[in-house]
Amino acid sequence: MKTRNKLLTLLILSAGAATATALINKAVKISATSKNVLSDPESLCYKWRLGNIHYTKAGTGKPLLLVHDLTPSSSGYEWTAIAGRLAETYTVYTIDLLGCGRSEKPNLTYTNYLYVQLISDFIKSEIGHRTDVIATGASTALAVMACGNSPELFDRLMFINPDSLLACSQVSGRHAKLYKFMLDLPIAGTLLYHIATSRKSLTEELKATCFYNPYMVRTSMLDAYHEAAHLGESPKSVYASVRCHYTKCNIVNALKKIDNSIYLLGGDGEESIQERFDEYKEINPIIEYSLIANTKHLPQLEKPGEVLKAIQTYFS
Repeated sequence: MKTRNKLLTLLILSAGAATATALINKAVKISATSKNVLSDPESLCYKWRLGNIHYTKAGTGKPLLLVHDLTPSSSGYEWTAIAGRLAETYTVYTIDLLGCGRSEKPNLTYTNYLYVQLISDFIKSEIGHRTDVIATGASTALAVMACGNSPELFDRLMFINPDSLLACSQVSGRHAKLYKFMLDLPIAGTLLYHIATSRKSLTEELKATCFYNPYMVRTSMLDAYHEAAHLGESPKSVYASVRCHYTKCNIVNALKKIDNSIYLLGGDGEESIQERFDEYKEINPIIEYSLIANTKHLPQLEKPGEVLKAIQTYFS
């Protein structure tokens, strides 16, 4: 009888803890998305086979596709400081990748191949012309692989603070499946994700790794990144896939065979950026590059004027 009562008590406590955690998860999501910072009345929708893709289109002229970094908090917001100016010269497309920002976030494993197909299909369907592309960080590998597979879709390429070739080629370790399984748990996994993408965590990450001047991280920017990380059906799915390296791919062979013009743009405060640029240039000698002083991972938000100058010089 005592054992039965203990089990019953344990069951009641477990159910109560699960209910409380679920309510906390719901409250976090509502709080993060309530301001509608990313809402855009002029947004467009590309109905891709795995989910609806949010994007914007502005300006006239040669098409230019802007691809944000591949993190759970990234979105087309990354380009807000320069997209309008670029639209004076180009037809500018900003895309929210599947699982990011305002695009759909289905509960699936996101892979490098998935994103390569998305970028290529988007250019074919929504742009319909050979396109200049600018990509940031981890999305560099996606653009390289897409160009390597379908070079007829791409013209000039610019990569802002691309991942190192070693980082691009990381593979899932033996604990990756277990970690992803934990994150996929509907209640506990969601709580882990909310902790990892809390406003405090995002603030620390932006100040430490993305901006040379931490005072550039303003409240409106934090609102946008925090909201992007919590919108949609399953925002934690892309986080799990990125953390477990399912989105990684060795790009050396693709980079070697690309004969498109490639320009690398980096922040001089980004860790080991000169070494990264040198290894890219060693693989493909036609690559050019430059650094923007007193910036880190997101110079397009920290010093948009300098980034615009580099784009206009390179794409002129």
